[in-house]
Amino acid sequence: MLIVFYMLLGFRAGRCTDYVFFGTKTTGVGENVTLTCERPTSEYEATLYWIRIVSGSWPEFMGGTFTFDYDGVNTTPHITAKQEPGTFILEISQTRLSDTGLYYCIKVDQLDMDFLNATFLKIKGPETAITDIIQVPQSGPLHPGNPVTLQCSVLSNPENSACPGNDSVFWFSTRSDNSHPNLIYADGNSDKCERSPEVSSTQKCVYSFSKNVSSSDAGSYYCAVATCGHIIFGNGIKLDVKGLNMWDLQKANTVLFILCAALATSLIVIAFLIYTIKKKTSSCWCDVGTGSGDQHSQQTVVVYSAPNITSRKSSKLPQRSEKAAEGGTVYTDVSASAVQ
Repeated sequence: MLIVFYMLLGFRAGRCTDYVFFGTKTTGVGENVTLTCERPTSEYEATLYWIRIVSGSWPEFMGGTFTFDYDGVNTTPHITAKQEPGTFILEISQTRLSDTGLYYCIKVDQLDMDFLNATFLKIKGPETAITDIIQVPQSGPLHPGNPVTLQCSVLSNPENSACPGNDSVFWFSTRSDNSHPNLIYADGNSDKCERSPEVSSTQKCVYSFSKNVSSSDAGSYYCAVATCGHIIFGNGIKLDVKGLNMWDLQKANTVLFILCAALATSLIVIAFLIYTIKKKTSSCWCDVGTGSGDQHSQQTVVVYSAPNITSRKSSKLPQRSEKAAEGGTVYTDVSASAVQ
């Protein structure tokens, strides 16, 4: 950063020189750009250089030449540094977004270095169709093991999009300990896209991401959409994951004990009812079986009671009749009893 400070102020070998000419140029992707630097032909031993400085990177050497006429050309795939009459130019063909940066023309004469001019070149990419990214906050705290679904609504105007292809959606998380963001999920397919009823030209696509949270998942979650060379972030949502405390565990144990006791009681009652029903059923079958057997086991005993009858002899009766009377038996009473 110190070298950039000196470049902007135009210091040279401990003494101040004229301020560097600083300009800006904006162009679109795919266009051709030419940056020009004056070439002082009177300083025969000096050399000229083009360098580029991009934020977060080391200065890049783009090309060099002499102050006198020289046919040498420095060429990269799409950047050319060469002489023209009285000038030293840098040509960038088919510009890319990565060509954005600060370009310096430097003159070096032995141990002296002068920054002749500086141009900030900005390359504009196609305009994105996205107008807004909405993330709905989570309602209420979560406990470890609870499922959660994060949703991201992307509003866009497809009619203004100059970028072919689908957008890519990424989910980033930042922990509560302020650690670096982590990429946790990437998806290019939306769950649902529909036109807005209020504004017909606006399209709403909903992206979702589901997981079971743990105590380490507490933090903020951001939905980011990559489109047209840009990354657009949503407003983010915060997940509050609370672990179970001792009171919650005691309540959970009490509820579990009550449920187990109710289950045990129910099983005892059901077993008792089953036993009672089976006992009654067996008793009825025994009664029926005993009655049927008694009927078959009963025997009838007939007892004959024969009285003694004294026969009176009569002279009037014939002899044959008397013999018949003596040899016959007359029963006067019969009784029957059942013996088991």
